[in-house]
Amino acid sequence: MDEKITCFILAAGYGERLRPITDYIPKPLLPILGFPSLERVIQKVVNIGIKRIGINVYHKRELLTGWLKKRTPLNSEKIVLFYEDRLLGTGGGLKNAEHFLDKTHFLVYNSDIITDIDLSKLVDFHFDSKNIATLAIQDCPEHNKLIVNGEGFLEGISYQNFHSFSKLLAFIGIAIYSPDFLAFLPEGPSNVVEGWIEAISQGKKIGCFLYNNHYWSDIGTPSRYVSAIIHELKAEGETVYIHPKTQNTKNILFDGYLIVEGECFIEEGSTLKNCVILSNTYVQRGNYENCILGDRFKVQLDESAFVGIPEKDVPVRIGYGGSDRKYFRIKKEDKTYILLESERTDPNFLRQIELTKLFNHLNIPVPKLISVDYDSCNAVFEDLGDVSLYSWLKLPRRPEEIESIYKKAIDCLYLIHSKAATSIEKFPNIKLEKFDYNHLRWESEYFVKRFIIDIRGIELKDQSALFEELNTLAYAVDSFKKGLMHRDFQSQNIMVTYDQEVKVIDYQSSKIGPQAYDMASLLWDPYYRIDDKIREKLLEYYLEKRINEIDFSEKEFLQLLQLCRLQRHMQVLGAYGFLSKVKGKKYFLKYIPEGIRLLKDIAFTKRDEYPELYRLTLLI
Repeated sequence: MDEKITCFILAAGYGERLRPITDYIPKPLLPILGFPSLERVIQKVVNIGIKRIGINVYHKRELLTGWLKKRTPLNSEKIVLFYEDRLLGTGGGLKNAEHFLDKTHFLVYNSDIITDIDLSKLVDFHFDSKNIATLAIQDCPEHNKLIVNGEGFLEGISYQNFHSFSKLLAFIGIAIYSPDFLAFLPEGPSNVVEGWIEAISQGKKIGCFLYNNHYWSDIGTPSRYVSAIIHELKAEGETVYIHPKTQNTKNILFDGYLIVEGECFIEEGSTLKNCVILSNTYVQRGNYENCILGDRFKVQLDESAFVGIPEKDVPVRIGYGGSDRKYFRIKKEDKTYILLESERTDPNFLRQIELTKLFNHLNIPVPKLISVDYDSCNAVFEDLGDVSLYSWLKLPRRPEEIESIYKKAIDCLYLIHSKAATSIEKFPNIKLEKFDYNHLRWESEYFVKRFIIDIRGIELKDQSALFEELNTLAYAVDSFKKGLMHRDFQSQNIMVTYDQEVKVIDYQSSKIGPQAYDMASLLWDPYYRIDDKIREKLLEYYLEKRINEIDFSEKEFLQLLQLCRLQRHMQVLGAYGFLSKVKGKKYFLKYIPEGIRLLKDIAFTKRDEYPELYRLTLLI
């Protein structure tokens, strides 16, 4: 690819609409989850084989030059800087680099563009078309200004007259040009659009390649910058990003989205909700909400930049886990609630409502049920905020803090395992399935199909010995005493409220089964690796709470816990395989390495009893 095409990245502008941010940081260096937008563009270009890259610089050129000098190359790409003594514009910047661009076709990429388009498709289309230029376009009413005719060629810009059979579409800041195009650009400052119009007027064809159903945005304003960060965060299945060099997160309260983009110091006692904190920022103690914080500035934003449209009675979709259920945040009378929309065929809807009534009745920490519409299978619950235990742990925490918050989670689990379990017969509408041999075998076969075969691509020639062991494991787990269990008691299903209390969600699939499965889910959780010493203390804490129960045996529970760890880790890896490959939620792939580590660890311990399963773990 690099032999036939060069890349030129436009990075010289002032970024005036981003002021005061760009008074200190040039727009191309604005970070998005730890990586400047310019870095993301370079990576995207390098990924399709382009290694010869030019970049024009003007505003804050010393910062851009310094960053490029420190940067570790992603490959062996050659980067050439083109300094401008005055701002030359998108056309003048290309003309100024004519000697660099006139040997090959060249891809031009605005450094403030964040998109998931496949650049290779644009390149292939351009070379097949033999046009003098090919523009990447999208149908985006807010930005539609290009007049594109029925054959896909550019006719002009929207302020000109155009035919009724033409259509207005948006240029997304990425294009490919033949070196011949440079002849249509004047010397000195100009806009590349002038070159388009001149080329068309002389009978040259500028093609347009339409990208449908792709994300595209520029970061030209503070709100668009934040929206781009949130989009990338959602693509990772996250609500929090904390740069590893961030200092001091003691006694920091946060809610909503929190993005800390570099080495920062946050004063103790600060409260943060929907905040982006830029590198080298000292955050003084205070309350911050819906804003971008820099070392010498604060940009206040509307909440919509972070969460969409939080208007009264207009729902905003929330939640990025594995469930297909739809949750929305709604606002009524200046207070927010969570709306659940279920399919009429969802068997868990009624179970969730009845379990919520039971847990509310027993003061077990779960969301309060506000209202139910049984006909439409909708319900409204108390809003617990956006901070799960998983997100809470993203901030560096002292060991005593971690131990304390996990003990609160175990307190909730204990109430479910004891208080709720003994009261459930008083709620006859709660119909719970048994988590028995059949379900356990379904989980282990799910693991084999969705993870071993689908993700790892391992074909098992003789499954009989392995399946015999999986049968043995299922029978063994099924033989122990059963009780009410959550069944998915992990850090993403535990919420930490603004006052640092803990509440449980996602209990609609609760069953009657081995309660040790819940402890295996919590203490050996691929989402967060607990320190071994803390894990030992937490297990002891749970056992001490149950030690005086007449029908509780610590010895049997610990035996069952070992077996449930094997079972749970297989289930988790199967789920990650299904969610990433079938549901397209690729961010679950990042949890697989820890899931494998946990499975291998317990499989090694139980290798004498389950040698085939142990041998299988050596292959993954």
